[in-house]
Amino acid sequence: MGVGVSAHRLAGTVAREGAVGTISSVDLRRHHKDLMAQTGKSRDKDKINAANLVALDREIRAARSLAGGNGLIAVNVMRAVAEYAAYVRQACESGADVVVVGAGLPLDLPELAAGYPDTALVPILSDVRGISLVLKKWMRKNRLPDAIVIENPQYAGGHLGAASLDSINDPHFAFATVLDGTLALFRELGIESERIPLITAGGISSHEQVCHLLGLGASAVQLGTPFAVTIEGDAHANFKQVLVDARPEDIVTFMSVAGLPARAVKTPWLSNYLDKEAKLQRKAGPKACTVGFDCLHQCGLRDGLAKAGQFCIDTQLAFAMNGDVKRGLFFRGAERLPFGDAIRSVSELINYLLHGIRPPMLQAGMP
Repeated sequence: MGVGVSAHRLAGTVAREGAVGTISSVDLRRHHKDLMAQTGKSRDKDKINAANLVALDREIRAARSLAGGNGLIAVNVMRAVAEYAAYVRQACESGADVVVVGAGLPLDLPELAAGYPDTALVPILSDVRGISLVLKKWMRKNRLPDAIVIENPQYAGGHLGAASLDSINDPHFAFATVLDGTLALFRELGIESERIPLITAGGISSHEQVCHLLGLGASAVQLGTPFAVTIEGDAHANFKQVLVDARPEDIVTFMSVAGLPARAVKTPWLSNYLDKEAKLQRKAGPKACTVGFDCLHQCGLRDGLAKAGQFCIDTQLAFAMNGDVKRGLFFRGAERLPFGDAIRSVSELINYLLHGIRPPMLQAGMP
């Protein structure tokens, strides 16, 4: 759940370079002063949800304008959010080229987007079993994914596609394993000729990695953290600095309130929370949503789920977006960043990933 980290400026700039720029759909009202003036202190769920749909529409249209007719504009929607269906419909109505869904199996996505045949539908999955489930379900509806993102939870940031913390490093998530298994599944289902693109995601940080993954059978790659820390990233400068300054030992995995493993930087708030996590989980019990709009379909804090996280994820992610280093939750991938601790432009990042051309000032210091 990237609250405000990838909005119109980042997505539009990426698309302008001829790539797919992705808007994170969650709680985008926080980028709009007029919508926050109306809802910032409100606990009216319908009013907040309506404001977020207005914000999503604005962000898609602004990103498309910035792209100047180049690339594609995608919207990422978490299956785990309560307003998942509404976000999907709004993304389609507002003209998004692609709807990408992760954090759960989007078995009903074809129905939600049925009136928009030109909108590409792309699930994010982590293993062959999940891909098989989605393919077989969608095929019964006479629909195939327009692409599939294969995200490796061992390296990715934010919410991870693994059932538990213990399974994050399971070898069956390895890119080579999932790519080979998926291509075999295509043959088994008789859809090999459809040539569904497979997009690898998680821990990708170099031109050499991109070439290696394409050689394994991937059609493209998806990156999150490296784009979040670009000059054009929509989050506060402090957010970017926290991510680029993080050392390997600063990056931790833990259980999110969504009931999924997650990966983030161990900043003061997260360190304090993890120290108290076991105690908070023992005392878990149902309570009212702290921000009033029940952002998640299932929330560990609100629903009293002892095995899930016990904090308000929307609040902590909003603090991070706004640069509050002490109180924010800063999602980040596990691997080194392409330009180390340097914050560079989207165009430089894409040029390096595709062509291996390093920015001039960094050439001497980069491995």
